[in-house]
Amino acid sequence: MSTIDPSVARILDKALEDKEISVEEGVKLLGVRDFELTALVLVADELRRRAVGDIITYVVNRNINFTNICYVGCKFCGFKRRPDEPDAYLRSFEEIEAKVEDAINRGATEVCMQGGLPRNMDGYLYRDILQVVKKKAPQIHIHAYSPMEILHGVELTGLSLEEYLIMLKEAGLGTIPGTAAEILDDEVRRVLSQNKLKVPMWVKIITTAHKLGIRSTATIMYGHVEKPRHIANHLALIRSIQKETGGFTEFVPLGFIHENTFLYRKDGAKPGPTGLEDLRVHAVSRLMLHGYIKNLQVSWVKLGIKLAQLCMNAGANDFSGTLMEENISKAAGATAGEYLAPEEMRRLIWDLGRIPAERSTTYELLKVFNQKEEAVTEANPTYTEAASHESGSSLTPTLPFSGITVT
Repeated sequence: MSTIDPSVARILDKALEDKEISVEEGVKLLGVRDFELTALVLVADELRRRAVGDIITYVVNRNINFTNICYVGCKFCGFKRRPDEPDAYLRSFEEIEAKVEDAINRGATEVCMQGGLPRNMDGYLYRDILQVVKKKAPQIHIHAYSPMEILHGVELTGLSLEEYLIMLKEAGLGTIPGTAAEILDDEVRRVLSQNKLKVPMWVKIITTAHKLGIRSTATIMYGHVEKPRHIANHLALIRSIQKETGGFTEFVPLGFIHENTFLYRKDGAKPGPTGLEDLRVHAVSRLMLHGYIKNLQVSWVKLGIKLAQLCMNAGANDFSGTLMEENISKAAGATAGEYLAPEEMRRLIWDLGRIPAERSTTYELLKVFNQKEEAVTEANPTYTEAASHESGSSLTPTLPFSGITVT
């Protein structure tokens, strides 16, 4: 620390003392370069080690994008279509069933379902899709419906938010993706999408879901028109929600994929983040959320596999999912692929000198692997908290291979 900017060193020392990083301090860290960036990355990696040890997790899952028809018109999206476009689609229940069956046959424990928002959609369609999936595969975990989709369903049915979420939960909804967050600042959101739900509504939907026992991820989309202060404020808001509800399972930084978007081609947004921005955002996320959200996920679809691997040394501990048939990022111009095999994830994790483990959606460890690609345990262990989320204390892992030699 003695070789770097003293103002940065003080913030990093504070983080190593398990103290909360302020918005102003987060803004400072989001601008570091050179040796200060190296120090930031090292501190983030140390906090990751304290929180979750040396395990890197992944989930075997399949994406089901049931429609690409959408009225919202987000400027950062290359996926949506008008109903009259030749490649617009709305999957039948039979098509959804076939995709679920394929997911089960390929070892998936989760289906992740999101889609566009058709203007004249039946408000009960989301419930009906859940019932179709659960009838086909009662054992599968359904991770589905962003806060924007939930709001759409509420408006179409006339049910209260709580009534609508209870209905979805009873139909088989397990967890929800904390997407539609982008940047939780209404000034930025007006640039990204005029029709997107406002920040207070996003927060209301997420906190209501958490209070009903429906956990969620939390996300951020960066690398477009935002400033460092927007990122730091976003992280502070996510942290405050977690203090209240404890309902976030992980935090997922999502770099903007620019190529096929109106926001880049017409509105002059940045062409996505640089590699150093990716490292800074992942590392600062680990520091600002330390003690509250222990799982930091990379999006290999957005980052590419090699940069995703590097972010594992900047505070991240989860490789995301296998994502069979990923379409939304691909439509925006992502080139990392639609599927990453579990065997390849394990190879990348071993290359880092870390320990791969297949997890459930809610981070129960299902299989921990040794370098011979053998599962050394399948006992469904999980992490335990050293203190409640209200205390702000850091989290310590209960390692699932205690007493087992991993070679």
